[in-house]
Amino acid sequence: MSAPASQRRRLTLPDLAQAKREGRKLVMVSTPDFLSACWAERAGADIVIVGDSLAMISYGHDNTLPLQMDTMVAHCQAVRRGAPNTLVIGAMPYGSIATRELAVHNALRLMQEGGVDCVKLQAGRRQRAVMRAVVDAGVPIMGHVGMLPHRMHHYGGFKLQGRTAEAALELVADALAIEQAGGIGMEIEAVPAPVGAAIDAAVGIFTFGIGAGPATTSQVLLAYDLIGAFDRLSPRFVKRYADMASVAVDALRAYCEDVRSGCFPAPEHCYGMPEEERQRLASALATPSDDPQ
Repeated sequence: MSAPASQRRRLTLPDLAQAKREGRKLVMVSTPDFLSACWAERAGADIVIVGDSLAMISYGHDNTLPLQMDTMVAHCQAVRRGAPNTLVIGAMPYGSIATRELAVHNALRLMQEGGVDCVKLQAGRRQRAVMRAVVDAGVPIMGHVGMLPHRMHHYGGFKLQGRTAEAALELVADALAIEQAGGIGMEIEAVPAPVGAAIDAAVGIFTFGIGAGPATTSQVLLAYDLIGAFDRLSPRFVKRYADMASVAVDALRAYCEDVRSGCFPAPEHCYGMPEEERQRLASALATPSDDPQ
């Protein structure tokens, strides 16, 4: 059983490298806000990541592309407040790494303003120079291989990548480019399990997977997916540990019924008043006012 959140030592980035070397599994949860970060820390998660999936979960967009940098910074701040004793990774939104200068500026913002411990870029070989520039600016980075949500229009949707040996080798090359650029880790998303294992084996840095099989050092799921609160999508890789959407809807339905029937608020939900003061108020209200109308 893990120690209480307030007594836990926050993992460091060297701890991630050590876990990779030792073959020790770490737990990561994607938390878009203060409340989910609180839950993840209390549950004993090793790492939380503020993913740009919050564009869909918190704002109802169909994909991650509309998320703005200012919004991501604000959510990182909220997650840091919710999980002060947990290592926090912040994801760079779409368009935020379009040039080296822009990437450095935005990565520094996530570190300085957002309070994260590391930033994640949806980057591979094409963005080698961008990754190197961010690393040279003193920002620890993680890359991303496999299905990149920022390229969903190129794929025709959120689709499995690395289906063929040739495609898998391209992903391995991306992973090696991340390591060579100075990355300390990477996300592996939506690839066949053998491909996830091949990518993990090809690099000496930390890996975390989502829909990539069991080989990675860490697994990540979205908090609101795994508790069954966000049910608009149901990817194959998600395991639902609860059905919070149904619980919430049932509770809200019961509340609606109570208000309409007059059952709520009941006396136990109301604030009282000393009888003497109540009588004084009633007397004052019963006395005609001398104030001009």
